[in-house]
Amino acid sequence: MTGLTADLARFASAPNFAPLPDRVVEIVQSGFIDTIGTMLAGRDEPVVQMAKSFVSDKQSTVQEAHLLMGQSMASVSDAALINATAGHALDFDDVALGGHPSTVLVPAVLAAGQHVNATGDQVLRAYLVGYEVWAELFVREKDAYHLKGWHPTAVLGTVGTSAAVAHLYGLSAAQCQHVIALAASMASGLVANFGTMTKPLHAGRAASCAIEAVRWVQKGLTAAPDALEHAAGFLSALSPHGAVDRTSAVGDLGRRFRILESGLSIKKYPTCYATHRVIDGVLDLCASHGVGLQDVAQVHTHIGVAQASMLRNHQPQTGLEAKFSLEFAVAASLVRGKVGLAELSDVFVQEHAVKDAMAKVKISTVDTQCAIEPVFSMHDRVQIQLHSGAMLDSGDIRFARGNAMLPLRDADLQAKFLDCVHTANLDGAALFSKLSSLTAQAHVRFG
Repeated sequence: MTGLTADLARFASAPNFAPLPDRVVEIVQSGFIDTIGTMLAGRDEPVVQMAKSFVSDKQSTVQEAHLLMGQSMASVSDAALINATAGHALDFDDVALGGHPSTVLVPAVLAAGQHVNATGDQVLRAYLVGYEVWAELFVREKDAYHLKGWHPTAVLGTVGTSAAVAHLYGLSAAQCQHVIALAASMASGLVANFGTMTKPLHAGRAASCAIEAVRWVQKGLTAAPDALEHAAGFLSALSPHGAVDRTSAVGDLGRRFRILESGLSIKKYPTCYATHRVIDGVLDLCASHGVGLQDVAQVHTHIGVAQASMLRNHQPQTGLEAKFSLEFAVAASLVRGKVGLAELSDVFVQEHAVKDAMAKVKISTVDTQCAIEPVFSMHDRVQIQLHSGAMLDSGDIRFARGNAMLPLRDADLQAKFLDCVHTANLDGAALFSKLSSLTAQAHVRFG
C-alpha cells in the first residue's frame, strides 16, 4: 500500500497521536461548541424541515442517533444529514481550510460516536483525524477551488469526514482506503448554489455521504486504491489549473497538527466569511469617527478575486441571498450598526434604507492571496467617502475578529453559543459547560 490514498487510510486507521497539546483540544472543543450552537439556531430553517421530511419519507424505523439534541432519532447517516444541514443553515458556523470543517465533522462524529458508544476523547480524536486529512488535501492545491466552482466544504469535507467516521468504527487500513476512495466519488458541491437552500445541504450531504461510505465498505464494497492521486482521480478532477500536488509523501500526519496552523475561525456575523473583514472595517470606521448612514456618500471596498466570486448577489431580495452580498453586509453595518441574525430577514433586506445604502457600495478586487487561507486576499480594505468630502480609510485589514489568528475570547464564544440556543428550550449554560469538558466525559450523550 503506497500513495496518498493508502497513506491517509493508514493514518485514519491508526493515527498514533502523541498526547494532544492543550491548544489542540481547545480548538476542537470550540468547534464542537460553535457547531452545536449554530445547529440549534438553525433547527427551524426551511431547509432543515425539508431534510427532516426527506428522511421521514423513507419510512425508516432505524434509530441510532439523536436529531438536533432532542429525543427524536434516526439512522446515523440521516442524523448526520439533518444535523449538519442545520449547522450550516444560517452560515454562522466556523471556517477553515477553504470551507466549514466543523459543520460537517461534528454532526458526523457525534452521530457515529453515539452509535458505537464512543467516549468523548474518542469523538474528539476522530474529529482531529478528519480535520488533518482535510488539511492534507487542502494544502496540496494552491489555486482557489471556488474560482473553478467547487465548494470545499462539500468536496474536501466528504473525504476528510469519511476518514473520521472510519476511524470511529475501527476499520482496518485496507477498509479505510476503500472508504476514502468511495467518498471521493460521492463528493460534490457548487459555488453557484451559494445563497440558496442547497448550500447548507452541501454540509448535510457531505456528513451523510461520509457515513454511507463507511457502511458500504462494511458490506464489502471496494474502490480504487489510488482514487485521490490518480491522474484521472479526485485531486486532478477538482484542480482549477491542474497544478495540484498528487505525489508528495505524507510523512507528518499526527505529529505536525495542521489544526494548530490553520485553526478554526469562529464567525461573529451570520454571513459569508468573505464579508467579515469589510464588516469589521465599516463598523470600526463608523464608531471611531462618529459617522452614520446619513454622512456616507460612498463605500469603496477592496477584496480578493475568489471572495468576490462567492459574493454573487449584488441586489439580494431575501435574507438567504443577502448572506452572499457584500453590498448588503455594508448596508446592514451602516443602517443598524451591526450584522446579526435579526438583520438577515427578508423584511430588513427589502427596507428602502437598506437598498439605498447598498447602492452606495463599490467593489474592487485585488489579486493577492493569503498564505493561510488561499481563498482570501492577503488584506481587505474599506474606504468611506463622506458627504463632507472627507475620506475614512481602514487601511489593510489582515484578519477578521474571530479568525484563528485573532480569536474570540472564551466569554465571546459562550455569548454566541447562548444567543444561538436561547430559544431551544435547553439549559444553554449547562450544555456549554458539558461541551467544554468533552474529553472528560465517560460517554457521549446527545439526547
